[in-house]
Amino acid sequence: MHRRKTRYYEYLHITKLKRTYNKKTATFTFNISYQTTPTQRTKRTTEVAEAFGLGADQTQRFTLYDNTEIKIRPTDIVLITGDSGSGKSALLKAIQTDLATQAQDTKTLDIEPDRPIIETLGKTTTEALEILSKVGLNDAFLFLRTYAELSDGQKHRYQIARLAESPTQWWLLDEFTSTLDRDTAKIVAYNLQKLARKQGKAVIAATTHNDLTADLKPNVHIHKRFGKEITIKYHKNAKAEQCSLTKQTTIQEGTYQDYKQLSQFHYRAARCPAPRKIFKLTRKRQTIGAIVYSYPTPFCFGRSQIYKTTNIHQLYKDVSLISRVVIHPKYRSIGLGEKLVAQTLPLAGTAHVETIAVMAKYNPFFERAGMQNIATSQPHKTVTDALDNLNILGFDPALLASNAYTEQLNNPHIRKAVTDILENLSKKNPAVRKQIANTKKIYPTHEEFTEKLLSLNAVQLSAALKRLSFKAQPKAYLHWQATEQEMAKAQAKSN
Repeated sequence: MHRRKTRYYEYLHITKLKRTYNKKTATFTFNISYQTTPTQRTKRTTEVAEAFGLGADQTQRFTLYDNTEIKIRPTDIVLITGDSGSGKSALLKAIQTDLATQAQDTKTLDIEPDRPIIETLGKTTTEALEILSKVGLNDAFLFLRTYAELSDGQKHRYQIARLAESPTQWWLLDEFTSTLDRDTAKIVAYNLQKLARKQGKAVIAATTHNDLTADLKPNVHIHKRFGKEITIKYHKNAKAEQCSLTKQTTIQEGTYQDYKQLSQFHYRAARCPAPRKIFKLTRKRQTIGAIVYSYPTPFCFGRSQIYKTTNIHQLYKDVSLISRVVIHPKYRSIGLGEKLVAQTLPLAGTAHVETIAVMAKYNPFFERAGMQNIATSQPHKTVTDALDNLNILGFDPALLASNAYTEQLNNPHIRKAVTDILENLSKKNPAVRKQIANTKKIYPTHEEFTEKLLSLNAVQLSAALKRLSFKAQPKAYLHWQATEQEMAKAQAKSN
């Protein structure tokens, strides 16, 4: 029994609710009707009844579904559209009742609002990162946020990640994307169908909006009008190969300012290596992505398997380094990173392009763009030993990148213990000195490293710990080589 307010109170009784789900034919059959009865007789309800020739206690019946048959396979994507009050939610609830434990509704997800989202998914950190990356929550800073700290769009993405972890065959979403701006809604819809189709799961989503068809690409589209009127359309081989927003983007050569507009969204927002070429991705005159090609570093793990030279000038001539790829958080997980890399590799102007990627394991868009994963480096034992010692001191290695320990580093005893750990690391592993201390010299001595370290304030020392955390991350070396035709085109364009 449900109660709703109108001009006067009335009860809505479900007087006819018969449904059958035939697994062999994948068919639902629904008969759903309501009746309403005023529960209070007042002066005004009596006056209305007399004016319109109604009985003050007259019962009225409304039929929403009259022997309605809907064929839904357990791998179909179903979109239910219609105005508010037309019966979408009643249909979704009836389907949920029929399916029972075979279905998971986003409204009944057991969400822990105050735990970091990285802690709430997967059996391991790797599994959690892979799931979150698939729904577009692949920002290093987002991993440490709680559900309560996410935006509406991010919460929708997180809910889809939770559905992806569910063992149930059917995913149900009522009022789907109702609170989102329409661009974000389309991105969420595209990701939902992509993930469900990959896992072979069924989706039944109900919404008042009629702009999600292109991105959800439903196999079954149910449009419910008021009363018994309903339209059901079946699309046998529907599949969204590309998000509708991706088609609206263009790539052109950009400037350092284009990158700076988006640098705040990169997990390494600090200064970027000197750019060789920069390209920007735009949509409706707004820059929503950027890629920076820089000059290669003198030494790089994995390079020797592909390219050998002892001449630094020849190295700079032949090789470019992708040092930054950043996509606005709103537009992630719809293939824009892949598009940006794939379309600009031939425009870099060098025969070889390389990159070092931390997220390649969880989000292999470089490989999808045509680059080859050559090797993966593991952190040096001296680095992991330093992190273990910091952990003993009370510093969580997983949080070093969040600048969470700045205040603690004002304590002289803690500060001394931290600098001792970093100095000991410098003695054992000279290769880390430049990055951790952020020195101008390429090869600082231990004495120069120590001098710089002791000059850092709490904020700067916290940033040094953040850089140390980067050294602990497994990294992939990826490579791309231009064909003769691509080099000829690039040469002709430069001339």
